[in-house]
Amino acid sequence: MPQPTLVIKGGRLVDATGVRSGDVVVGDDGSILAVGPDLDAPEVLDAGGCVVSPGFVDVHTHLREPGKEEAETIETGARGAAAGGYTCILAMPNTTPAIDSAAVVREVLELGRSAPCDVRTSGAITVGRAGEQLAPIAEMAKLGVRFFTDDGTGVQDTRLMRRAMEYASALDVVLAQHCEDDAMAGGGHMHEGEWSSRLGIAGQPAEAEELMVMRDIALARLTGARIHFQHLSTEGSVAMVRAAKDGGMDLTCEATTHHFTLTDECCATYDAVFKVNPPLRTADDVAAVRAGLADGTIDCIATDHAPHTPDAKEQPFDEAPPGMLGLETALGLALTELDLDLEEVVALLSWRPAQLLGVEDRHGGPIIEGRRANLCVFDPEEEWTVDADTMHSRSRNTPYAGRRLRGRVRHTLLEGEPVLRSGEVTR
Repeated sequence: MPQPTLVIKGGRLVDATGVRSGDVVVGDDGSILAVGPDLDAPEVLDAGGCVVSPGFVDVHTHLREPGKEEAETIETGARGAAAGGYTCILAMPNTTPAIDSAAVVREVLELGRSAPCDVRTSGAITVGRAGEQLAPIAEMAKLGVRFFTDDGTGVQDTRLMRRAMEYASALDVVLAQHCEDDAMAGGGHMHEGEWSSRLGIAGQPAEAEELMVMRDIALARLTGARIHFQHLSTEGSVAMVRAAKDGGMDLTCEATTHHFTLTDECCATYDAVFKVNPPLRTADDVAAVRAGLADGTIDCIATDHAPHTPDAKEQPFDEAPPGMLGLETALGLALTELDLDLEEVVALLSWRPAQLLGVEDRHGGPIIEGRRANLCVFDPEEEWTVDADTMHSRSRNTPYAGRRLRGRVRHTLLEGEPVLRSGEVTR
């Protein structure tokens, strides 16, 4: 019989079943042994004034390993994830080499075994993410890979994308698309509009994203494939997905924290920390993304955590790589910036992405006896200031440095082990 090791005491439990008060006893087998009032165990984790929720799940994380370990490793990225309340993250395949074969999948999964977070990996849709030849999706699927994407680039060849969807349908896996038409976006470094004109920076029009969203909705309708749209950023994209869902299509999509908190005006300083792909858009686009999160058009919040070394981000705006950190600030940004109930925010960060990723057997489930103890404890009212120098990532490229946020993670439990205890990563 499993023995109790610790109790999370005095918290408010929030999960898909609702909100209630109670203590949570965790056993030495990594499971939840009991939930109720006035429970005891050898060790106490204080949750007074805090919310106890299922751990957060990120369906869009760049861990850079293999190949760009100077910016991030699986270990350092997972430490940042634990600090942000995440118990499961999905690594993107735009590494060097790309995660486009069973061998690289095995390498990433092995590197993640000792991490303070459950590290899953996606696989590339095409070999080398070059958009020319389908990757061995079935081989990667046999290793448990369920998400396939060429993230960083969209699959440009319509016929090839149709073949990928038909193949994916037979394997019951999800294709996740970075929606960007290269012919429209090529040479652009920020959103095309008033601010790109003022700054003299070549822009990417909203239509570069929207054309591919439109195409892939049509292809999904034709093939019956499960398609997931990554980091939607424009009003038009959100509207098209909403209409497709209203029409009965089984589509999913995500929005990042930066696309509901920042606009293209941030680029006025020419600071490349604000360069991201897809680019920061207009205030109307931000409002549309927020509305999509509120009405369920957008299924979950993703971070698109994209670390880069200081040298890379200190280059001129048009030469610097796109991307920004996201794992450690996601909760605070969502609670501070979104006009949503607490339960809705937790749903967007936890059980909805868990269901989308297919990990709801271990993550994002109800806090009840017998479930795995993958949990997050956070103070929804604590105010704190983002400090790039204290983040766990190897990189420092956060656009939120100095920003005051509300809501901070206190403890994170992975399989019953406190990998974040009182704000300190312990593994």
